[in-house]
Amino acid sequence: MVITKRGLVLGATAVVLTTVAVTGAGLRLSQSQAFFQESPKELVDEVWQIINRTYVDGTFNKVDWRAIRNEYLGREYANKEQAYKAIREMLEKLGDPYTRFMDPEEFQNMQIDTSGELTGVGIQLAKDEETGELTVIAPIEDTPAYKAGILAKDVIVKIDGKSTKGMEVDQAVKLIRGKPDTQVTITVKRGDREIDYPLTRARIEIHPVRAHIEDTPAGKIGYIRLTQFSAQASEEMRQAIQNFEKQKVVGYMLDLRSNPGGLLYSSIDIARMWLDEGTIVSTVDRQGEVERQRANGSALTDKPLVVLVDGGSASASEILSGALQDNKRAIVVGTKTFGKGLVQSVRGLGDGSGLAVTIAKYLTPSGRDINKHGIDPNVVHELSDQQRKTLQKDRTQIGTFNDPQFVKAFDVLKQEIAKKTPAPQATNQSSN
Repeated sequence: MVITKRGLVLGATAVVLTTVAVTGAGLRLSQSQAFFQESPKELVDEVWQIINRTYVDGTFNKVDWRAIRNEYLGREYANKEQAYKAIREMLEKLGDPYTRFMDPEEFQNMQIDTSGELTGVGIQLAKDEETGELTVIAPIEDTPAYKAGILAKDVIVKIDGKSTKGMEVDQAVKLIRGKPDTQVTITVKRGDREIDYPLTRARIEIHPVRAHIEDTPAGKIGYIRLTQFSAQASEEMRQAIQNFEKQKVVGYMLDLRSNPGGLLYSSIDIARMWLDEGTIVSTVDRQGEVERQRANGSALTDKPLVVLVDGGSASASEILSGALQDNKRAIVVGTKTFGKGLVQSVRGLGDGSGLAVTIAKYLTPSGRDINKHGIDPNVVHELSDQQRKTLQKDRTQIGTFNDPQFVKAFDVLKQEIAKKTPAPQATNQSSN
């Protein structure tokens, strides 16, 4: 994760789907590392205080939060590992998988996740809030998981033969990650079947934007696939649009399929490249609206736009597609998105550990709360399992006329281009 002054961070892109707000100039270290190492009880109290001040649900999941403090501060902790265990027990009472404690190693891994380079197999994970299952949001393109055929919505049931029942995301990440060229076997449940995927870990460099022009009977179409809202995404998107404008494209397709999220400021910057005016997103905490982000008159193009989404489009992808849809700037095509609309605050604690706390939810410009529901496309077009597998086996076909959802998006875009194309003017002719 990239910690910045710019506010919110969305969807840790290789570990767990999340939306993060960072206070101050970065990680807030409330007291010295030595203090917490010597007084682990103080770390427990620090976590309790943060939850008490900022947690989005003022009822604390209908738990007597003050009684919880008395209970956990009444214990003695011989070392910080006992304090870590107590903190996790305490947080479980909130019933919120996105509010979680991270030991120093887990917290360090989280900070890597949007830097643009990973070491692992290329899977984005979330813990299903209802079932508690570890669910694949989407595999990252050009990674071992993607090439092997792991799909969005697959449930990871075993890692190297070890059951994931009751396992937290951070625990799963520890088992999945490792040195490049080492092996890990991931077992997924897909429908009624369990499938083993032996994978070789690799160093994964992520290039978030892929773009090309399609020459069509309707004119030149600019196709942009955004795979992640990483630190590089905004600049790469800007370059793609500017390049296409020079080449006189008549319309655009923005492909957010299987994009699990990333940095919120990246999604806002990108929204402003398409929108000249209007709200992009607002965040609401337990006291009411906190912040509203708007377009600022800096759009790079006003040409017709179609956005492609699917069940792997999450968090920042939903903010961008929701903003473009609600402002009637784009038509959204594909299938319903993932449905992640909660905001977490991530704080560094004194001993190098970290805490993510759900502090707010975000709303689309029209006020839609899409958490657990997602963005409904304007035009629904499903891929069959076979079509999806075919595209995964030959990813060069994604975003071409061999991609059925691309074909549908083009049909929609072609109609929008026709609406903007001036009709030929009639001329009056007379003959003598």
